[in-house]
Amino acid sequence: MMYINVRKTLHGSEGGINLECEFELKHKEFLAISGPSGSGKTTLLRIIAGLEKAEGIIKVDNEIWLENKKFLSPQKRSIGFVFQDYALFPNMNVLENLLFVNKDQKLAKRLLEMTDIFQLKNRYPNMLSGGQKQRVAICRALMRKPKILLLDEPFSALDPDMREKLQDDIALLHKEFGLTTIMISHSPSEIYKLSDKMIQLNKGKIEKIDTPSQVLLKTDTSEKFSLEGMIIDIIRADILNVAIVSIGNRIVEIVISRNENKNLKIGDKIIISTKAFHPNIRKKEQK
Repeated sequence: MMYINVRKTLHGSEGGINLECEFELKHKEFLAISGPSGSGKTTLLRIIAGLEKAEGIIKVDNEIWLENKKFLSPQKRSIGFVFQDYALFPNMNVLENLLFVNKDQKLAKRLLEMTDIFQLKNRYPNMLSGGQKQRVAICRALMRKPKILLLDEPFSALDPDMREKLQDDIALLHKEFGLTTIMISHSPSEIYKLSDKMIQLNKGKIEKIDTPSQVLLKTDTSEKFSLEGMIIDIIRADILNVAIVSIGNRIVEIVISRNENKNLKIGDKIIISTKAFHPNIRKKEQK
């Protein structure tokens, strides 16, 4: 069992906010933390790791990591931390990066094989793709045999195919090593796929804490799903008005009514939603 009740004043671009978080995490649970930029997500992860100090209590099983004047150093916490920028040693090859943490050759081989990069063991970081570097970073974090794995947006810089592959790797490693995992993510699909519990942070406070399905699928409206986009053009096609909308990395055409055409303009950010849950679904062709 992990118990966290921490407080810290943060200074951001919009002024100071008070980070105040209290929650419990069971052994082997997977927690996802989401929220807007500046809400305190990364700071919370760094406090858990011991990379930043705060007021409050952090207790893992029967061990106190933080309480009053007691502060356990990062080296003494059973933590594996995967940063956004990989933080690999450029002068060491893949295997050396792992063995620097722990000289266990057998464990290193097992981790590299599980993540399908054993054949890259003699390559240096500058010879690897972003996805390969992230796999090395994850393996290196697990070389400490940690109780808790911390992931700070581990898939944010990766293409969709590599992101999906690494999600599978994380799910496998989490289960295989009996980890308690805490991951920061902005991706609803990623959170839903991987986590057992979700925290939604805003301005340093926990707005919601529940299962991903309860947080992500429950809405205050009758909409069954919605997508955010931006209008990049409005054209007239015969008797129809058509908005060209950018949604993520896709561009779609949406027929709009006369009234909508009067009220919308290029550059408007919009929400596309439906109340009747009957979307067309087709299988994506494999390349």
